[in-house]
Amino acid sequence: MYSVTVPVPGRVRELATALYPELVGFDTVREDHSCLLKRLGEPDHAAQLQHRTHRALEGTARLEARVTGIDYFADPPLGSAPVVYLVVDSPGLESVHARLAEEFGTVTGLEGADYVPHVTLARGGDEATAKRLADRQIDPVEWTVGELEFRAESDGLPVSRVALPA
Repeated sequence: MYSVTVPVPGRVRELATALYPELVGFDTVREDHSCLLKRLGEPDHAAQLQHRTHRALEGTARLEARVTGIDYFADPPLGSAPVVYLVVDSPGLESVHARLAEEFGTVTGLEGADYVPHVTLARGGDEATAKRLADRQIDPVEWTVGELEFRAESDGLPVSRVALPA
């Protein structure tokens, strides 16, 4: 599976690291932080998939994004629950997601109208702890998205990058 992700700045990673002591009771705590923008699927040729994505992103300017709080999915469509995450507010990312969803289709329950920009922190734990975290106030973190990454799910590492404006 290939996807397009939004790399997050060091300030967001620092926030996730500061929250780590409150996340250790969850089954899985993420150590690599990014914001999933769109799943692309299993291509026959990765280069062809990247080319289609580049075409769909033509004209995309740099985007503004802002982490505004902590929330959780009590009943995610995939995987263990709850999923604790940092809320990412970005109309620009939502617009790009919609454009990529039009090009590649959507994963039911996760994309299209159901898409919620976020940075996953942890999953599979106590819902009361997730609620307590969601009630916690944080200082917002704002940044300009200057690039997007292609990632292969097999190793989770970036395969290539797309600079914005594209």
